[in-house]
Amino acid sequence: MTAIRAGSGPANPGWQAAMTEADYLPDSALPMGGTPIQRRIAAAAIELFYSRGARATTVRDITAACDLTPGALYNHFTSKEHLLYVLVRDIHRQVDAQLAAALESAGPDPVTQLTVMVRLLVAHTAGFKRQSRMANREFIVLTGERRQEIRQIRLAIRERFTRTLLTGAAQGAFDLPGGNDEEGATLAAATITNMCVHISEWTLGNYPPGM
Repeated sequence: MTAIRAGSGPANPGWQAAMTEADYLPDSALPMGGTPIQRRIAAAAIELFYSRGARATTVRDITAACDLTPGALYNHFTSKEHLLYVLVRDIHRQVDAQLAAALESAGPDPVTQLTVMVRLLVAHTAGFKRQSRMANREFIVLTGERRQEIRQIRLAIRERFTRTLLTGAAQGAFDLPGGNDEEGATLAAATITNMCVHISEWTLGNYPPGM
């Protein structure tokens, strides 16, 4: 775990304002810039991809769920795979853009920056559980350049955490278990982001009671 040295963090007078701004999650309608019909198709697809998986979902399943004919999907997306790509891409883009805005609002203190990024990622994952879990699980269905594009966005998200942790370690605010260097910061960033995004896995609708 990342240790935060005593006396750092929430005592910063800008912390509360930054937290308030980071708590705000912008409109997450999908796809970004989509038409009402595209968003209707997207909503049905997210629910089905979440519950069944993309491979087990057909175009007919998606269009039936939103009362459209099978051919209607092809007026807006070239294929089921294209629809999946657009949704996964836009979900990742939204998170990355929100993290960038949170960092800008947080000011220069690395503890404040880490706090707002963690809170935002947790809020997004818990608040948009279906789309978050779907994007994190189903992106591996994508192939070629599409999958590579998603990997690059995911790496960029992790890099925001890595830079903040590395800066904090250099200032004495963080003591990273893997070492206060690039490798240690990357390891800590991967651990933190994985814990944040997997919150959607911890709160499944059919989760066994009492656990």
